[in-house]
Amino acid sequence: MDKYDVIVIGAGPGGYVAAIRCAQLGLKTACVDEWLNADGKPSPGGTCLNVGCIPSKALLESSLLYERVQNDAKLHGIKTGTVSLDLQTMMQRKGKVVSDLTGGIHALFKSNGVSLISGRGTLLSGKRVSVAINGEEATQEIAAEHIILAPGSVSRSHPDAPFDDQYIVDSSGALSFSEVPETLAIIGAGVIALELGSVWRRLGAKVTLVKLGKTLLPEVDQQIGRMAAQQYKKQGLEIRSECKVVGSALKDNRVELQLEEKGGESVATFDRVVVAIGRIPNTRGLFGDGCDIAINDSGQVEVDEKCRTSVEGIYAIGDAVRGPMLAHKGSEEGVMVAELIAGKFSEVNYDTIPSVIYTEPEVAWCGKSEQQLKEEGIEYNKGSFPFAANGRALAGGHAGGMIKVLSESDSDRIVGVHMVGPHVSELIAEAVIAMEMGGSSEDLALTMFAHPSLSESLHEAALDVSGSAIHKGRR
Repeated sequence: MDKYDVIVIGAGPGGYVAAIRCAQLGLKTACVDEWLNADGKPSPGGTCLNVGCIPSKALLESSLLYERVQNDAKLHGIKTGTVSLDLQTMMQRKGKVVSDLTGGIHALFKSNGVSLISGRGTLLSGKRVSVAINGEEATQEIAAEHIILAPGSVSRSHPDAPFDDQYIVDSSGALSFSEVPETLAIIGAGVIALELGSVWRRLGAKVTLVKLGKTLLPEVDQQIGRMAAQQYKKQGLEIRSECKVVGSALKDNRVELQLEEKGGESVATFDRVVVAIGRIPNTRGLFGDGCDIAINDSGQVEVDEKCRTSVEGIYAIGDAVRGPMLAHKGSEEGVMVAELIAGKFSEVNYDTIPSVIYTEPEVAWCGKSEQQLKEEGIEYNKGSFPFAANGRALAGGHAGGMIKVLSESDSDRIVGVHMVGPHVSELIAEAVIAMEMGGSSEDLALTMFAHPSLSESLHEAALDVSGSAIHKGRR
């Protein structure tokens, strides 16, 4: 039986980062991962790189370019001929982006001395791991002093719209349609649903989002969420709120959804249906008998603030534990755990985790929203600035949206920054850095920003906290 200092189960953004950091710190490390690509070869990177974050962003970029060439080029004095879609080439580009990145992980493992074992790992008692080797009937048993569980997550199924992997699919299936559906229903209206809806709407589908709740993006600051929702609807996304799917049936190669709304029951027919109602920890078959790992009612592995499980020497990170299911959160937990195993001090600041929705416009935030501050009874000041008054945004044709800065009334410490507009997925990092360093709105206000740049809107929003914004009318 091969022995290691550390075994990592899972090679998603949490697992592969943890494995590399362990190896950097001089620990003999193995990473067990079952993911295979279309050619049946190991493909580390988990859901994120293979069928999640990366391929969806590739299609978002391609679909946005397609839409802009059709609609925006003429505004810039650029004349084009007939614009047509080659979906197969678009999908091939997406695949190359994925293969380049997963291949990069192979190279990183090799250069750092991480042993990649291709198969499904099951934790056994005594800090042993049984690996069902991909493509073989035999299993391999390995052991380590420390084990990091990073199994990731899988799409949540819908009891009244079960997957058939052709007409009713999960988010992974929605990234691989062979043709653009004329009509597409997406059950759910969260981040994944909005991003997928944006892709296929831009490519020509009539997209309907079916959601149970009344408010779109309830986790987002309400003002920012309203602005984003207005833009989505203006673009042509149909959002049916307070609508429940109670049944489905396949008829004539189309899906009939039975719906319950305020006005009663109805039936709507679609060419394809995507179920995007969240994700659950991928812990199926992860634990053998006698592991004694505590699991909560949500299927998450119970951990403390340092990602330690109920068994000494065994850690769990990423989508399998509490907190937001975000790739960067899992990666930082992986680094923290690796450094703790190596005897170093390390921690993750869960108050400064950025969140992004890669729609058009983009939405990004970090920290608390106004509604959260009110619910918690925290006195705060706020400042905001619209992109409509930003020269770079106007020059680029992206005048919609705004940036909002929230700070504690007493200390002026920044407690939340919320954005909707162009490239805010990048701009939010400036706010995260300021918050991570305990910065105040005055610190941002006293900082010089380049002109013309989109980041000036953050500067002006910080100035506006004290009523000192230069390019905004006084309150």
